[in-house]
Amino acid sequence: MLWTLIRRHLRPYLPHVAAVAVLQLATVLATLYLPSLNADIIDNGVATGDTDHIWRVGGIMLVVAMIQVITAIVSVWFGARVAMGIGRDIRRSVYTRVDRFSTEEMGRYGAPTLITRATNDVQQVQMLVLMTLNFMVMVPIMSIGGIIMAIQEDPGLSWLVWVSVPVLMLIVGLLVTKLMPLFQRMQDNIDSLNGVMREQIMGIRVVRAFVREDHETGRFTDANAILTDTSVRIGRLFVIMGPAITVVLHLATAAVLWFGGHRVDAGLVEVGSLTAFMQYLLQILMAVMMGTFMFMMFPRAIISARRIGEVLETTPTLAEPARPLALESSGGGATVEFRDVTFAYPGAESPVLDGVSFTAEAGRTTAIIGATGAGKTTLVSLIPRLHDATGGQVLIYGIPVTDLDRASISAAVGLVPQKPYLFSGTIAHNLRFGDPTADDEQLWRALDVAQGTEFVRDRTTGEGEGAARGLESSVSQGGTNVSGGQRQRLCIARTLVAAPRVYVFDDSFSALDVTTDAKVREGLAQHTEGATTIIVAQRISTITAADQILVLEEGRIVGRGTHDELLESSQTYREIVDSQITVEETA
Repeated sequence: MLWTLIRRHLRPYLPHVAAVAVLQLATVLATLYLPSLNADIIDNGVATGDTDHIWRVGGIMLVVAMIQVITAIVSVWFGARVAMGIGRDIRRSVYTRVDRFSTEEMGRYGAPTLITRATNDVQQVQMLVLMTLNFMVMVPIMSIGGIIMAIQEDPGLSWLVWVSVPVLMLIVGLLVTKLMPLFQRMQDNIDSLNGVMREQIMGIRVVRAFVREDHETGRFTDANAILTDTSVRIGRLFVIMGPAITVVLHLATAAVLWFGGHRVDAGLVEVGSLTAFMQYLLQILMAVMMGTFMFMMFPRAIISARRIGEVLETTPTLAEPARPLALESSGGGATVEFRDVTFAYPGAESPVLDGVSFTAEAGRTTAIIGATGAGKTTLVSLIPRLHDATGGQVLIYGIPVTDLDRASISAAVGLVPQKPYLFSGTIAHNLRFGDPTADDEQLWRALDVAQGTEFVRDRTTGEGEGAARGLESSVSQGGTNVSGGQRQRLCIARTLVAAPRVYVFDDSFSALDVTTDAKVREGLAQHTEGATTIIVAQRISTITAADQILVLEEGRIVGRGTHDELLESSQTYREIVDSQITVEETA
């Protein structure tokens, strides 16, 4: 999965990778050449007292060293460009795929793990790419070239290479096998910690209202302690690795000096050659050590790549049709029809909706009412295709929504969700989600209908000359700096700006007082004239004027008609009415 992920995103950067390979090859060749020049100075310059030779070879060493430094810097620059670019592209791929997820996929993964996979996991793969590009040429060439040059300098000491390198690789292999499961656990622990923090931040008002700070602190402490324990265990292995590698390096150096000294004394090798051999041996071990640092990142990167791959390979359940059909371009409303619709959530024992059939005609208002859990929100979510019906069909203008592309559905259906949500930015920015080309006059007109003009006009954020007023006043993420009623009215105005053919209000008036509710509905009746309006409501007064009222109970329609008709024919509807106001007051 790791190589598949990297290969897929590496193609645009192949010229940069080739530049890194060439530059690192030059760096390694220069590095391998320097010990030979140093040996030449010692044996043919220092030992013989030839100052000219020392200056001449020393000048060559200086030029080679400058080439080594310059090529190393440029190769790292190219490598960093490639790694950062791949990280950006993977994050974009993850975001694009998640953006296509339906509610089912979002529920399967959850927000905390998706955030971790798009940030921390991508960073692990990105860092591995950077390390690989920096060492992919250097490590093998320096190791193989160092062995050849060392043997060339003194074949009699070559056995030190064959002993020290396998010992170092054995230590690294043992540590890597222990790190792999710990890195998997660490990423899962990060998911858990993100989940706890996200819940606490989003539910801070509930936490404070019920004085549960100590309880939530305990939850965070437990999740943090588990992550800390895993990190400490990983850190202990890293701590062992450093001294182990250092011990091998120092023992190898001591062995070269001990056995090499005897060979120099016996006249089998010159001092310069012995010095060069020791430098080559250290270069070999350093190359192995650099490779070790790269391989140390492999376990965590493999786990991260696997988690990213799971997201990228997840096929959204709401697939785009191969040949999408077009809606009629004529104005006015669009008839919405449910034909024997059944819907069940994945893994559920029984369907939420069962055999639902009705028609919401253009220019008329259809209201849906029922007890909590009756399936009202699930029903209206099938219209903008947030879910797909597991049985039956949902049609707009006689065309199944599964045969329409998302753009057509979005243009035709405007949904005000049960939980109103605003994005960080300005009020104008949020309202133009409905229509990016809308001018201020259109925004104010929508606010008038939604009864939001007064509080928006008087709203000020900031202080002094930099204060923003009205449409340009700021909104925090989620709309937490406005009240629930104001948030609902802004979401209603946002949908009005879009001017769809089908308006779906999913319990969108629950936070409004009775007077404001009546004013909003009065304005909507004029603004949405000719359009199809579907209202989900808990409050009877909101739907008494609807042309058609559907009574939903346990996923089935148990009553339909006008308010007066249902008072006569539906026991369930009368019970809902009696629980709020008396029948005489509504008659």
